[in-house]
Amino acid sequence: NQSVVYRKKEGGEEEIFLDPNTFSEDGTTSLAGLSFSKDGSLAAYLISEGGSDWRKAIVLNVASMEVIEDTLTDIKFSGISWKGNEGFYYSSYDKPEGSELSAKTDQHKVFYHTLGEEQAKDQLIYGGTAAEKHRYISASVTEDEHYLVIYPAATTSGNKLLIQDLTDPNGLIITVLDDTDSDAFVIDNKGATLYIQTNRNAPNKKVVTVNALQPGAENWKDFIPETENVLSTSTGGGYIFAEYMVDAISKVFQYDYDGNLIREVELPGIGSAGGFRGKLEDKTLYFSFTNYNTPGSIYQINPITGDYSSYWKPEIDFDPNAYDSKQVFYTSKDGTKVPMIITYKKGLNLNGQNPTILYGYGGFNISLTPSFSVVNAIWMEQGGVYAVPNLRGGGEYGKKWHDAGTKLQKQNVFDDFIAAAEFLVSEKYTSSDHLAIRGGSNGGLLVGATMTQRPELMKVALPAVGVMDMLRYHTFTSGAGWAYDYGTSEDSPEMFEYLKAYSPVHNIKEGVSYPATLVTTGDHDDRVVPAHSFKFAAELQEKQTGTNPALIRIETNAGHGAGTPISKTIEQYADIFAFTFYNMGYEKLPNQAVLKEFKD
Repeated sequence: NQSVVYRKKEGGEEEIFLDPNTFSEDGTTSLAGLSFSKDGSLAAYLISEGGSDWRKAIVLNVASMEVIEDTLTDIKFSGISWKGNEGFYYSSYDKPEGSELSAKTDQHKVFYHTLGEEQAKDQLIYGGTAAEKHRYISASVTEDEHYLVIYPAATTSGNKLLIQDLTDPNGLIITVLDDTDSDAFVIDNKGATLYIQTNRNAPNKKVVTVNALQPGAENWKDFIPETENVLSTSTGGGYIFAEYMVDAISKVFQYDYDGNLIREVELPGIGSAGGFRGKLEDKTLYFSFTNYNTPGSIYQINPITGDYSSYWKPEIDFDPNAYDSKQVFYTSKDGTKVPMIITYKKGLNLNGQNPTILYGYGGFNISLTPSFSVVNAIWMEQGGVYAVPNLRGGGEYGKKWHDAGTKLQKQNVFDDFIAAAEFLVSEKYTSSDHLAIRGGSNGGLLVGATMTQRPELMKVALPAVGVMDMLRYHTFTSGAGWAYDYGTSEDSPEMFEYLKAYSPVHNIKEGVSYPATLVTTGDHDDRVVPAHSFKFAAELQEKQTGTNPALIRIETNAGHGAGTPISKTIEQYADIFAFTFYNMGYEKLPNQAVLKEFKD
């Protein structure tokens, strides 16, 4: 039901380190985070119960597997960042008034926990005053344990930046950035020199350096300048790795700490790479590679020579060579060119009759880069087409692309998705009678808005854990933190009317035949509360005209999706695929053997 964490010494045998399947009898308690102290002797892991965003932390002695501390509670939207072997930093909210599954949480706090002390005695580091009130605050310790770095944020986009010198017992928290107009993260330091990745005055991001004694933005110096492609960075082995997205495809370059380009890392193929992280002294680093028809694999690389080799590949009965994956560019309503990757079994007949899933997200600066999924592989083995457009609102082309799909420009996202569907139909990959649209969370909103605006364009709609009530979303749990992307109904009369015009719950009309719809949610979803899905399904069931079904599937003891047991995932997608094929008019599946193998 849950993935198991293994460990092994170099040249030794694998052994189980953590088996989340032992956390609960029904498999609904999952591993939600794992952090090691610098010397690797201690580990703190986070667990989530029933898919909740609330976490508990447990501390282990790595060698003996003895539980040292059990259990810290009320941790949410937080990692664990160690300071030596004495303790660690984490973030928490006060318990909300009312239900933890729906009540609003809006003042994050950073604490320091000393091992051996009760959690009630944890030191409040930041976030306890009205002036320090922020909806999200994270904290991390630099690898050399010289600085604590604090990132306060009001929404999911933009953050302040603060540092504290941990080598000075009386060290004060110093402000580097006092506004949330940009994203800025310390990726490393060499002594007092900070290396910061930011999109401040650089929509596609860059790396700058600054002295920690005078860290203001006016003193920043470009280290890796901005380019026409979006940058993300990682460090390890004494190098900085710069990964660029080129039309959502990875390219990786390696730099030293003097800013010299060492090499381009020639990747195993066209797709998505990640990793390249490690300690300063590490002589071997690891990276992952995947695309829509290549299962994710891990490679080990020598950062000095650049040579790499396969470290681990999954054993899966799937032949990547039997599938094609191609990138196309189509034109949206306002003339914007949008990329889309279409994956399918070789020999596809472009006759307009192929069952097709169009998957989208389009929000929160999140980039949809090529990645393999067993679920999608099963769809394609059944002869299905899987298409993923890189909609505005995402991060594929930087901050400008993101902002073009936010607030009063959110309709651009829906227009991009509609244009993708029209492209698939016009190019005869599929037809409206064989097209399903799917998305989760913000992607659930995308599906809800698209099907209410163009109900005739698709046969099946599959909104999962969607944000469906745009007038009230900000009143539940962490919803107010999404205001950068959406705006709220309380901002202005103009914003109220704009939200109302596309809010899925408010745009289901009498006398309209909507596509066959299967709404999915979890009863313990405390990020996008299930009330969104309940209201949308109820409205649709009341007003639907015609014979297309409007159903809701509510997973019990499950949340927003992370940590869902494999057994529940299998049951859910068996229902989703059966619903989709049936409503496309298929009396039986093309490849029953594959589905049986998946079920087994």
